[in-house]
Amino acid sequence: MSRKPSAPESRALAASRHDAILARLGQDGSVSVEAMADRFGVSRETIRRDLKALAEQGRLAIVHGGATRRADEPVLAIRERDNPAGKAAIGRVAAGLVEDGMVVVLDSGATTLAVANALAGRDPLFSRPIPKGLTICTNSLPVGLLLCRVAGVRVHFLGGEIEGADEAAFGTEALTALARFRADLAFVGAGGISPSGEITDFAPLPTELRTHMLAAAEQGYVVADSTKFGRLTPIRLAPIPAATGLIVDVEPPPLLRDALTRRGLYLIVAP
Repeated sequence: MSRKPSAPESRALAASRHDAILARLGQDGSVSVEAMADRFGVSRETIRRDLKALAEQGRLAIVHGGATRRADEPVLAIRERDNPAGKAAIGRVAAGLVEDGMVVVLDSGATTLAVANALAGRDPLFSRPIPKGLTICTNSLPVGLLLCRVAGVRVHFLGGEIEGADEAAFGTEALTALARFRADLAFVGAGGISPSGEITDFAPLPTELRTHMLAAAEQGYVVADSTKFGRLTPIRLAPIPAATGLIVDVEPPPLLRDALTRRGLYLIVAP
């Protein structure tokens, strides 16, 4: 005899679908009612209710047959809502590697912003004091604005034209500015981690800048949460310096972990 799900179970299932819908929006820019109904094995009407609820929260725009990202909302704002607990855990581990007096390169993106949140004392689960005499080099407006308000932290913005969706600068001007600095640590994001262990991204300019960020530091780290596992994006992050670290929020599947090891990446799994 089947049992009707309790109200809390129903809310949990709806919340899970909402998170998945927003994640797909962040990746593809749009979702269809039909595709989401097939994915979750629910009716089209259920998906329409999901989309309506998210639209009322201002998190998407409903169009005929589905939904799109809001025209006035940066892609970064959507990515921040995708696995926030995992990104925060990675941020705490990364921030814990930073010591007094270091020069740290911080890339743009939602996961690197979580690193900045921990360094700025905005993560209640990160109790370590803010490092003294810290210098931050970043191409990210949100990271720069956050850390420039922290006493004792100097921020250098790697300039150029701001890309609105990512709220960050890329291109030759950022590369030229980066070349002036000697860094102790670099933390960069990624668009995906392929099944063969390749670190990849969506566009050439951000990928090129991230490669140079890793090369500029004594020790570099890629920060990527588990939603990136197995995701295929078109541009390889290469060359990646030997012994680059990869900080993730959960243990990768065994085959992926082996592939990452073969590529010379060493893994740190956030608690």
